[in-house]
Amino acid sequence: MKSKVWFITGISKGFGFEIAKAALAAGDLVAGTVRKNAGEVADRLGGAGRLHIVTLDVTNEQQVKAGVREAIDRFGRIDVLVNNAGYGLLAATEEASADEISKQFDTNVFGLLHVTRAVLPQLRKQGSGHVINISSLFAYRNIVPGFGVYGATKYAVDGLSEGLSIELAPLGIKVTSVAPGLFSTDFVSTDSYQSSKLVLDAYQHTVGVMRGHIGNFHGSQPGDPGKLADVIIKLANSEHPPLHLPIGKDAVKSVRDKIALLSKEVDEWESIAQSTDHQHAVL
Repeated sequence: MKSKVWFITGISKGFGFEIAKAALAAGDLVAGTVRKNAGEVADRLGGAGRLHIVTLDVTNEQQVKAGVREAIDRFGRIDVLVNNAGYGLLAATEEASADEISKQFDTNVFGLLHVTRAVLPQLRKQGSGHVINISSLFAYRNIVPGFGVYGATKYAVDGLSEGLSIELAPLGIKVTSVAPGLFSTDFVSTDSYQSSKLVLDAYQHTVGVMRGHIGNFHGSQPGDPGKLADVIIKLANSEHPPLHLPIGKDAVKSVRDKIALLSKEVDEWESIAQSTDHQHAVL
């Protein structure tokens, strides 16, 4: 089997690091992005010439374009794009400032768009490729207070993935939106999420509780990041990958709960919801 070339954003830690490590272990070639400490990350991953690290910030479109060109110059093609870079914002929606919300969307949504738009010309030229976007269980059902804005970015990632799949399928390019549950990465460590500067007493029993306990979750999440990386490798080698893939028992449960909730609400309101057409409208 021919080695694949991966372009993975945010490989310094978490899912990005584990996916890069798994791809290298599978004998593939990896171009990975970091914002800093490229040499340190390269030493940790190894790769014996099969790893090329690009230093860039996904929110900087010019850096992204240059980084993608650098990767293509190095390896000649890109077979799998993994849009992984992102972070969480812990805040009640009212507490989050316009700047904090903008920065959250700049990284999690617009950064993903920068990278995807930069890579797609190469995938179209090849007539093949697989775009894997890392979403979240929060894209299906957000039941944790304080992650509404973060969840909104992941809903956006899911929606963009669906739109891309329709546009790219005729071009031979596959798209999958991956929704991990809670995994023992650094996501809930203080260097992987940000909390709003404004804290309101009105939310002390919801978001405030989460602020007080989020550190306790660090390292105790049920999911094994290494096993998620193995799933991503299988996904990238699948001839018919799914558009949506929740990973983890909690993520699968979130999807099923959301489907059940939507079905219940639609059933309860169906007659009213369908009462709005013109009298002679025909579907």
